[in-house]
Amino acid sequence: MSDQGPPRGEIVQVFELDIHYHSYGPESGDAVVFVHGSGPGASGYSNFKNNIDAFAAAGKRVIIPDLPGFGYSSKPTDRDYTTEFFSAQLVGLLNSISVPRFTLVGNSLGGAISIRIALDHPERVSKLILMAPGGIEELETYLAMPAMAEMINNFVDGKLDRNGLRRVLETLVFDPRHVTDALVSERWAILQQQPPEVLARMKVPNMEDELPKIECPVLSFWGVDDALLPASSGSKITRACKPSRHIELAECGHWVMVEHTRFFNAACLDFLEHD
Repeated sequence: MSDQGPPRGEIVQVFELDIHYHSYGPESGDAVVFVHGSGPGASGYSNFKNNIDAFAAAGKRVIIPDLPGFGYSSKPTDRDYTTEFFSAQLVGLLNSISVPRFTLVGNSLGGAISIRIALDHPERVSKLILMAPGGIEELETYLAMPAMAEMINNFVDGKLDRNGLRRVLETLVFDPRHVTDALVSERWAILQQQPPEVLARMKVPNMEDELPKIECPVLSFWGVDDALLPASSGSKITRACKPSRHIELAECGHWVMVEHTRFFNAACLDFLEHD
């Protein structure tokens, strides 16, 4: 089988690193920035390809970056992959392409990065949409989750073959049919260029105590069958953030935007227009 990686977009240099991104919809539209999660072979397009058309059709400017260490962006091995590092690179990208204000849509690691940006740059973030975000529990809680342990052990130790990649991806969804051959091929192609340091040197601190400082409206989603990050964390967001709303979905794992695409798109667009 020939492995076809995700389509290529544009490259911008940010602090001496190449940051790859896609842009869709009218440049005059309200900017919505989709921030993907971590894991072997991850990229922005693979995470959010099913959401692009709905947001662009609603007149939004859709921006989908590849974080450093992922997709077609630079993958340095000489630094720690901290939330501060990721957020600085992402804000630098948005500065470079002249996006002064935006909504952040962050899944998993991308949710933690979105929280960090909303805290550090409140004047830039109009609204915040989170899907099972990291960064609101201690590391020990995350390491106890079955999908997290499997992902870290296989990827960091370099033991992940193509079938192992499929098994890891299947732990992220309730219905394994969402892990298609095309998705595995996209992620496998990227994984061949992804060093283990990306996950081995990742540091995402617990930001739970900072959540009440978020100033913008927040919408959060969580799948009750999430095996990577505990769904019980969702209530922390609604208790701390005002105004906010939280949606839990049955028969849903870590990828709400993939497993319940139509509902996710509609709920997000309603939130953007009316809250």
